[in-house]
Amino acid sequence: MIFELQCLDQESICGRRPTDGRTRSEGVLRRNCLWPGNSQENVRKRMLKFNSCDQNLNWCCEILELSSEIQRQLFAILNETSQEGGQYAGVETIKTRLLPRLTPCFSCSSGRIFETTLTQDLIEKERQLRELASNQSFQLQELQEELTSTRLKLNQVQQDLKVSRAQEKDAQKKLDCLNDYEHQIQMLKDKISILDAERSLLQSRLARRRSPSPRHRENKSLSPLPLRRRSPGRARRTNASRRACLITRFGDIYDHRRLDAETFLKAYISDVEMVHRIIYIAAVESFHAAKMAYRQFKLRVTDTLSLGHTGPESLEDTVLDYIVDHEDLYDVQASVNEVIRSMNINPKISFPSETDFIVISTLIRELCRVAFSMQTLVPPLDIAFGIDGELFSETKYHRSFDSDFTAALVAYHVWPALMENDIVIVKGEAVTKRGALWSCRSRSRNTNRSRSCSRSRSTSPLLAHHLSRSRSPSPLRNRSLRC
Repeated sequence: MIFELQCLDQESICGRRPTDGRTRSEGVLRRNCLWPGNSQENVRKRMLKFNSCDQNLNWCCEILELSSEIQRQLFAILNETSQEGGQYAGVETIKTRLLPRLTPCFSCSSGRIFETTLTQDLIEKERQLRELASNQSFQLQELQEELTSTRLKLNQVQQDLKVSRAQEKDAQKKLDCLNDYEHQIQMLKDKISILDAERSLLQSRLARRRSPSPRHRENKSLSPLPLRRRSPGRARRTNASRRACLITRFGDIYDHRRLDAETFLKAYISDVEMVHRIIYIAAVESFHAAKMAYRQFKLRVTDTLSLGHTGPESLEDTVLDYIVDHEDLYDVQASVNEVIRSMNINPKISFPSETDFIVISTLIRELCRVAFSMQTLVPPLDIAFGIDGELFSETKYHRSFDSDFTAALVAYHVWPALMENDIVIVKGEAVTKRGALWSCRSRSRNTNRSRSCSRSRSTSPLLAHHLSRSRSPSPLRNRSLRC
């Protein structure tokens, strides 16, 4: 087909026309086609003799253009046919049948081989296919390794979870055993206290029996007796160290326990001022309850030890030494319950009905213990008296960060100051605002109205449980009852 086109183009280029009534095709076939006895070389020489160099070059270019157009259409058909089979279909056919024929098809007479873009594209695609296949296999292997490692980690986590659950069960059992041990230790301490009190009572009775008769006492009184100098008790000798320790504990309560109590209260109360008022009133009531408990405890100890006191120390020093040595006999839970009762009837503070002040019982218990121990000092430590609307004192309080630093009156107190004989030992904290006196009056009226409604609420089960708890009675109380 290509050779016939060449013959037709040569006839048209030469400008010859058939003669003697013959057709154009017959003349072309007679002169240009390969008839028997005519070789291809002879035909080519005859064609080149009639044309100039430019005409021959133009004729070759036209033949190349026609062949490139036909090849373009053939490669388009080949591309569409290969796409019907998918991404990897027909690769082997192209490699075995098409690629070997591309090199001789594009060779010239001089032997130079021109590599076409199609060959390079096919080689590049084949390389990309190989790389893609290798990358996919490598990624698949990586995913399998990652999956294996993830399964191993999951198994390890499950094993750790089982071990942690077993440890948690063991810890819970140990905790239960520890609670039992603590209960038994507390019972033994109570029994030891009772036995100690009984021993003291028996010693006092024995001392009374061994006392001399009245006559002997009168005769002995006639002779002058040397006056013995009384030595200070252990409590007075350790007064300075105990005072420093208690001041440090009071500061730790302000820095840590107070902030923990604020966190608990803010979960139920959104008003920050009310939270500060509750904590301040809890501190004031804790000191008041601890001082009342100390007075009662001191009276019982004095009544008990006065019966058989014969030592070189004074009765007051003996009582103080006994209280310092037996501070664990202080019924702190009773003081905590008394503080919560006082806070429930305080008109300045209120609390949601779904919970109670028992949530800050840890702060109240620690304050009661510190306040009770401060009463054993000489002189005792106490907190400063403060009311809303009083004149702010720089020597007693620090201003809170949200205060109005130009105001002269105290709106409310955040923490009380620690005093010793009207001398400030540790400063407290207060909030100052303008118009504090009028705001305090209006707040007290609103609180009284809300308090009248909330007083009728029933006691929470948690508070009832703590109020119903009763510790074993003090051995001193038992001993005083026996006497």
